[in-house]
Amino acid sequence: MMRYLVYTFVIVIALSFSSCASRVVVKQPASVTVVKKLPRHYKIVRVNGKRYYYFNRKHYRKTRNGYVVVRV
Repeated sequence: MMRYLVYTFVIVIALSFSSCASRVVVKQPASVTVVKKLPRHYKIVRVNGKRYYYFNRKHYRKTRNGYVVVRV
């Protein structure tokens, strides 16, 4: 009986140190272009339900600091 209790305890300890979760690291872009104010003749477009601002073959997304150039 004591042997089974020890085995159960060892299994519980071993399983508590292993985790099913894996860590995912997303690489951030090297440089980000932030525009404080959009040009006068921009267009508003929707791609996959998200709003982007389009001007001069570039798409912009609104952030707290201004507008960021993104690839769509």
